[in-house]
Amino acid sequence: MRGLKLLDRFTSTQVHAVNPTEPSNGKTHGGVSRAKFNSRLIKSFGSNSKPKTLSSGSGAEALLLPCGVPATDLLEPSIDPHLKPSDFVENLADLYRRLEGCSSQSERSLLCVEQYSLLSGLGDPKLLRRSLRAARQNAADVNDKVVLSAWFRFERREDEFVGMAAMDCGGQVMECPKVALVNGVDPNLVSGHCQCGKDAAKAVSVPAFKGSECVGLDEEESDVSFCIGDEEINCRRCKIASLSSPFEAMLYGSFKESKKGRIDFSENGISVKGMRAVEVYSRTRRLDLFSREIVVELLSFANRFCCEEMKSSCDAYLASSVDNIDDALVLIEYGLEDMAYLLVAACLQVLLRELPSCLHNSRAMKFLCSSKVREGLAMAGYGFLLYYFLSHVAMEESMVSNTTVMLLERLEECVTQRWQKMLVLHQLGCVLLERREYKEAHFRFLAAAKAGHVYSVAGVARTKYKQGQQYSAYTLMSSIINEYKPAGWMYQERALYNIGKEKILDLSTATELDPTLSFPYKYRAVANLEEKQIRAAILEIDKAVRFKLSPDCIELRAWFFIALEDYESALRDICVLLTLEPNYMMFHGKVSGDYLVGLLSLRVKQLSEAECWMQLYDQWSSVDDIGSLAIIHQMLGHTPRKSVLQFRQSLLLLRLNCQKAAMRSLRLARNNSGSEHERLVYEGWILYDTGNREEALTKAEKSIHIQRSFEAFFLKAYVLADASLDSEASSHVIQLLEEALKCPSDGLRKGQALNNLGSIYVDCGKLDKAADCYVSALDIKHTRAHQGLARVYHLKNQRKAAYDEMTKLIEKAQSNASAYEKRSEYGDPKMTKNDLNMASQLDPLRTYPYRYRAAVLMDEQRETEAIEELSRAISFKPDLQMLHLRAAFHESIGDLSSALQDCQAALCMDPNHTDTIDLYNRARD
Repeated sequence: MRGLKLLDRFTSTQVHAVNPTEPSNGKTHGGVSRAKFNSRLIKSFGSNSKPKTLSSGSGAEALLLPCGVPATDLLEPSIDPHLKPSDFVENLADLYRRLEGCSSQSERSLLCVEQYSLLSGLGDPKLLRRSLRAARQNAADVNDKVVLSAWFRFERREDEFVGMAAMDCGGQVMECPKVALVNGVDPNLVSGHCQCGKDAAKAVSVPAFKGSECVGLDEEESDVSFCIGDEEINCRRCKIASLSSPFEAMLYGSFKESKKGRIDFSENGISVKGMRAVEVYSRTRRLDLFSREIVVELLSFANRFCCEEMKSSCDAYLASSVDNIDDALVLIEYGLEDMAYLLVAACLQVLLRELPSCLHNSRAMKFLCSSKVREGLAMAGYGFLLYYFLSHVAMEESMVSNTTVMLLERLEECVTQRWQKMLVLHQLGCVLLERREYKEAHFRFLAAAKAGHVYSVAGVARTKYKQGQQYSAYTLMSSIINEYKPAGWMYQERALYNIGKEKILDLSTATELDPTLSFPYKYRAVANLEEKQIRAAILEIDKAVRFKLSPDCIELRAWFFIALEDYESALRDICVLLTLEPNYMMFHGKVSGDYLVGLLSLRVKQLSEAECWMQLYDQWSSVDDIGSLAIIHQMLGHTPRKSVLQFRQSLLLLRLNCQKAAMRSLRLARNNSGSEHERLVYEGWILYDTGNREEALTKAEKSIHIQRSFEAFFLKAYVLADASLDSEASSHVIQLLEEALKCPSDGLRKGQALNNLGSIYVDCGKLDKAADCYVSALDIKHTRAHQGLARVYHLKNQRKAAYDEMTKLIEKAQSNASAYEKRSEYGDPKMTKNDLNMASQLDPLRTYPYRYRAAVLMDEQRETEAIEELSRAISFKPDLQMLHLRAAFHESIGDLSSALQDCQAALCMDPNHTDTIDLYNRARD
C-alpha cells in the first residue's frame, strides 16, 4: 500500500535544481537584461518606507520577489565529484598495504596519486599536499616529474604572484622546472633547496662566433660533397660517417655512395642551410651556432638517419629554449613527430605551469583536448596522470565548460586501473549532470556504479529523477540502504524522492548519521521560512554555519535576514560570502554579490575607517570571526589594496578552516605589500601554510635583516614553536616574541603575541609569567586568553578557578564550541559530559568529545559501546586520532585484524605517526 501511495504521489511536477543556470546572454528569466534588473532592484529598494512585515511594497519584498524566495522544492544537494567508498577505512588500509609492499619507486608514485584521489573527499589540504609530495618524491621519470611539479605550483597558485613568471623557480627542488627535466630520483628532494639561481650566475658563457670563424671548412680538407639542387656542401667523410651507423654504412660500406665524391641529397628532405649545419655539427658538436629553426631541421634529419647523439643534442637544446605557450605549441608537434621526448616534456611543462590561465587559450585547449594528440602523448609516455591534472584544474575553473568535458573524455581514454575508471566515470557524470545532459550523465553514473563505486548510485537516482522517474529513484535508494551499511548521504538522497513526514524522517536520519551534511539543515530552514517562521529558519541554518562556513549556507542566511528586514545582518553575511568567493552570484545566479552590497548599504549606516577599526576590535573581542571578516571586507572597500587588512583577513579565514580563500587573501597581501620586508613576511606565511617550514624561516630572517618588525619576529617565532621545543629552543622563541612586542603593531596582533608567549611560558613551567601574559592580553580585549589563564589555574590545582575562567570565555564568545570542549577538562564528570555534548552539537567536526566519551565507556568495560562511539564519528569524519584510539580498543579486546586495519588506515593518512607505528608493530607481531 505504501508503494502504491508513493507511486501515485510521485507523478507530481518536476523538482528543479537548487541553482538553475541561465544562458550566458545577460538575460534573466523574463528577458530583462541584468543591468536593468539590478537597476530596478535599486530603485525599488531605495525607497524611504520601511514596513515591519514582508507586505506589499516593502523593501524586502522588492528585493526578494523578482528573484523568487527560497522554496523547498528548489533545493537539492550536490553530488560530490570525488571518490566516496562504501568502506573508507578498508580502502585506506588496502592502499597502505600496497604502499608498504611496493618496491618500485615509479609504481609507488602512482599509488600516492591514488591516495590523493581517495583523500580528496576529506577536503584536508595538508593530507593532499602530503600525498602530492610523496608522489613527486618517488617520481623517477621526466614525464611524471613535469606533471607533479606543475601540480605543486598550481596548488600554491604561484601564477597569481605579481612578478613571478611561469618558468621561474621558487627555490624548491620539488617545484623547479629544470630539475623536473632530469631523470632519476633524488633522495633529498623534499628538504632540498634549488640552486638554479646560483648555477645560472656561475654558468660559463658560450663564446660568440663571428662569420666563419672556427666554422668554415677548407676545400682541401673535404673529401665528399652533398648536392642539394645546384648547391654543394663540402664535408669530411669520416665526420659525417661518425654521426650514425647508416651514414657509416653508406660512406664506407658496400653502397655505391662509398665510391663517390659527390652524393645527390636533394630528395632527403633537408635544405641547403640545414645540410651546412649538419656539416658544422659533424665537426664541432655545437648547436648554439644556429637558429632554432635550423635546429628543428637538424632534429628531423637526425631522427630520419638515426643520428642518436645529434638527436639527443637537438632535443636538449630545443627543450632548454621553450619559455612561452606559443613556442611550446609549435615545438611540441615537432617533438611528438620526431620522438624528441625531452622537448615534449619541456613544452608540456610550459603549458602546465601556465594553468589555470592556459585553459582559456583556445589553441592550447584545442591541442590538449584532441584525441589524436592524446594518442601521440601516450606514445611519449603520458597518460592518466597528465589528464587527471588537467581535468582537475578544469573542474575547479568550471564544472560546465566544454573544455572540462573534453579533458575528462580524454582522461577516460587513459584509464588502466579500476579506481581510475570509477573516478573518471563519476566525475563525468557530475559534470554532465551540472550541464543538464541527464541521459549522458545517467550512463556515466551507471557505469561507475557497475565498476564498484556505490556512491555513484546517488547520481543514477538523481538523473532518473531529472527525467521524471521519481519513484524509480526512490526505490533505487531504498535498495542501496537495505544492501549496504547505511550512511548519511543515502538517506539525504532518498529524502529528495520521499514525501511528507517520511521525507523529514529521512533528513533527520541523515543528520544523525552524518551531522556534517549541510542539505538537511538548509531544507529544514527553508521549510520554516515557508511556514513564516523566519527566526526559526535562521536558527536552523546557524547550526550548519557554526561548523562549516559554506557559501550556500551563508547565502541562505542572508536571504532570511533580508526577509526579516535585518539588513545589517544580511550585509554582514554577503560581505563574508564575497570574501569566500569574490565573484559569487546570488539568488539563483541572477544578482552579483556586489550589487546586493550596494542595495543593502542604502539601509545600513556607513561606518568611517575609525569606526570600522573600533567595531573590528569589538568583534575580535567577542570571538566573532564571521563578523570580523565582514568588517574587514567593508574596510577593504575603502582601501582595496591595503595589505595589512588582507593579511588579517587570511588569519580569520584560516581560523574558520577556509584555506583556499585564506591563501587567496595572503597572495593579495603579498602582491600589494608596500615594502620588501613586508612582502617577505607574507611569502613566509604562504610557505608555512603550505608545509614549507624551512623556507618560511628563511623569509622571516631575510625580512628581519632588512627591517625589524612585529610580523617578521612573530612569523619566525611561530615557525620555530611549531617544532618540538627543548628548553634552549623555547628560550629563543620567548626572546623572539618579546622582540616582536617591542615593535609597533596594533592590539589585535599584540594580544595574539602575548597569548602565544603565555603558552610558551606554560610549557616551560613558568606559570606566573604566563599568567601575566594572559592578563595583559585580556587587558587589550584578546578574549581567547581566558583559555590560557584557565590552563594556568588548572596547573596550579585551582580547578574551580579554571572552570570559572572558561565560563567567562563561553559567555563572551560567539564561536564557543572549542571553549565548551576545553572547559570540560575542569568540571566534574556530569559537567564534563554536558560540555562535550554541547561541543559536539555546536561543531560535530571536533573529534575530542567522541574520543573522550569512548575512553569513558572503555573504562567502564563497555567495549562494544566505546568502539561504536568512535565508529559513528569515523563514518563521517575519518580522523587519525580516532582511528588510532579505535585500533587500541580493538587490540585490547583481542580483535587484532580490526586493530591492524585501523592502524593501516591511520598510517595511510600519516605514515610517520609514532604511536600508531608502535601499535601497528605490536599488533602485527
